[in-house]
Parts: sequence; structure tokens; C-alpha cells
Amino acid sequence: MTPKNIICLWFDGDALDAANFYASTFPDSRVSAVHKAPGDYPAGKTGDVITVEFTVMGIPCLGLNGGSAFKHSEAFSFQVATDDQAETDRYWNAIIGNGGQANACGWCKDKWGISWQITPRVLSQAIANPDPAAAKRAFEAMMTMDRIDIAAIEAALSRADG
Repeated sequence: MTPKNIICLWFDGDALDAANFYASTFPDSRVSAVHKAPGDYPAGKTGDVITVEFTVMGIPCLGLNGGSAFKHSEAFSFQVATDDQAETDRYWNAIIGNGGQANACGWCKDKWGISWQITPRVLSQAIANPDPAAAKRAFEAMMTMDRIDIAAIEAALSRADG
């Protein structure tokens, strides 16, 4: 069954490469269909990949090879909740190691310009801590990081003010 709503991501000719990377990197991800141009058109030829249907961690997406007119920004990102440091590192390193770049506070950008937040559940829980001092310490620790260091977040939570 085709979902009523999917995320459409604009690519400059490399939607299939991106979809294959996501499918090989994240669980519950796959490429489900590749649609090619049935004829020549102003920006391409018969057989060029026009759209790619794929799923990223259960989220249906469509990659549209629309050209270079539009670029991705941090206004859209995938947020990936991780359970431990190994999982956090695995996703972070996969994105960075495949031509991506690190950003602050658990954010990174893949080589296609899509932003990702690799966010340990411990961090989300720490920032929502009912003790405002503990939440502030965890937040301040996060603000010094690129890739999130769970041990440092836990240490900030357990530190007493003073």
C-alpha cells in the first residue's frame, strides 16, 4: 500500500546513490523502486533515474533527481535516537566516513547535504531532566560536542553543583 504522505528529498542526479547508502546504513531501510525517464527531456535522456522510492528507518521517502536548483539545509533533518555509544558512533562514523561532515551537538551532514541528528536517548532524557541544574549541566556538556559522548553526558548529570 502506498502511503498518503512521504518525504520528498531533492537531489542533483544522485538520489539512487543516497538511497542505497541509507538502505545499507540504517535498519528498516530499503530501496523499493527506481523510476527512469521514458524519453529525452531538457535536462536529460531516456533511462536517466528520475525518482527513487526508499525507506529510511521506516520512514517512506522519495528521492527526486531535480537538478542543482535547490540545496538541502538544516531546516530539515533526520533525527536518529540511539541506545548506546556503539550505535551512536556507528551511524556518525558511517555518515562522516562517506564524505559527510561533522557539525555541533550531534548534528552531521551527509555528502548529499542531508542533515542528521545522531541523538542518544540518554541526551534527550538528560535535557528533559526534572532537576533544572542537572538538565543545564547536560545541556552545557552537549554544547561542547560534535559527536555526542554518552559518558560525558552521564558524568555531567551526576556532578553536583558547587
